[in-house]
Amino acid sequence: MIPPFDPATGNLPPGVHEATWAEVVARYGTSPHRLALLAGLKAALDALRTAGCRRAYADGSFVTAKEQTADFDGCWEVEGVDLARLDPVLKTFANRREAQKRAFGGELFPADWEADASGSHFLEFFQRDRDADRPKGIIAIDLGGLP
Repeated sequence: MIPPFDPATGNLPPGVHEATWAEVVARYGTSPHRLALLAGLKAALDALRTAGCRRAYADGSFVTAKEQTADFDGCWEVEGVDLARLDPVLKTFANRREAQKRAFGGELFPADWEADASGSHFLEFFQRDRDADRPKGIIAIDLGGLP
């Protein structure tokens, strides 16, 4: 279940919050732009599931109370993924992930990759508000439960 936003920050409360795809759509599909981003996220998640990924995480302004969000960010668990079956776009990180943004409307990283100079992995990195340097929440999606 996706908890309410923190009224002071607009972020989810700290932690990893499990959600079904239906819950994600109900919570974040609040405008035509957000629905288009959800369609791209779903396409990326389907591609990850096809390659054997079982779990992905959604982050960025997309999972906040912000009405306007440019894209989505996220990461995915590598365990069980057959990289030979993974959509090549999800393995392309050049030019600030331009190919991913074009194909899906957002960008996704392997969760266990280093995200910053301090050595934080993306799963940890996405759980920090980079502007205020405080913990925040992200959404976990079980890809086996996708429609």
